[in-house]
Amino acid sequence: MHRYFLTLLIIAVVFFQSAFAGELRSGQFTFSGWDGPALEVHYIEPAEDDMADAPIVIVMHGVRRNADDYAHNWRELAKEYGFRIYAPEFSQRDFKGAELYNLGGIGTDHPSSYAAIEPLFASIMERGGMTDGYYLFGHSAGAQFVHRALLFEDLDHLKLAFSANAGWYTMPDESLDWPYGIKGTPADEDDLRAWFGKPMMILLGEEDTDPRDRNLRRSMEALKQGPHRFARGVTFINAAKAKADELGAPLIWRGGTVPGVAHDNAGMAIAAAPLSAAHEKNKVDTQP
Repeated sequence: MHRYFLTLLIIAVVFFQSAFAGELRSGQFTFSGWDGPALEVHYIEPAEDDMADAPIVIVMHGVRRNADDYAHNWRELAKEYGFRIYAPEFSQRDFKGAELYNLGGIGTDHPSSYAAIEPLFASIMERGGMTDGYYLFGHSAGAQFVHRALLFEDLDHLKLAFSANAGWYTMPDESLDWPYGIKGTPADEDDLRAWFGKPMMILLGEEDTDPRDRNLRRSMEALKQGPHRFARGVTFINAAKAKADELGAPLIWRGGTVPGVAHDNAGMAIAAAPLSAAHEKNKVDTQP
């Protein structure tokens, strides 16, 4: 069952430390430089002298829309690895329900939530720094956002994406209706090929196996993916591998399991942080 997964206890090694010597500064700013509603962005940044080469991590919150908590979960990791953290808040008022947040507004007249990421990166760069891209991390509903954003949006400056503990997935299947498959969306086989070629890691907490979790979707289509989040993640990446083989397309995604972690954003961030740092130093291969 775990053919395409590695245990992150093995590969999540601290390859280097670029710890900030000074105190981090945190706060929030309003981002309005895109076609959708203004977003409050919670940030954790080093002093200006340390901004230039600090890798940028954009963190996508879960169903509670608690971007402040998600940013806070990365605070010590930012200090340890030298990251800059930015967590945009997609409010329930402006992005009602899953339809307008983690499903991206696909099939609606609402601006796609996925379209905010690249303009947000441009806005972050105006705050200082010289990096050429960003890491994208999402947990739970944020993980749903991440894996679908890579399908439907051109994320030209993306270095590596992490989809951690998603509750359910959009399968690479033209016969399944959206949002469980891509039928009824603009996506086609060429888009699937491009999707498979984008750098993404599917991270699964090995203890995220509660089939009765109150936030776990239990529709018939979701249950076909598996009884709990861990099983559904395995189903998703195996389906991607099978579809990529069918299309003759390279699949550069990787899967990783995190021992001892259930449905916990902080625990998954701890796994993603050293992988991002190592990727920044070209010491982790994203190829399968």
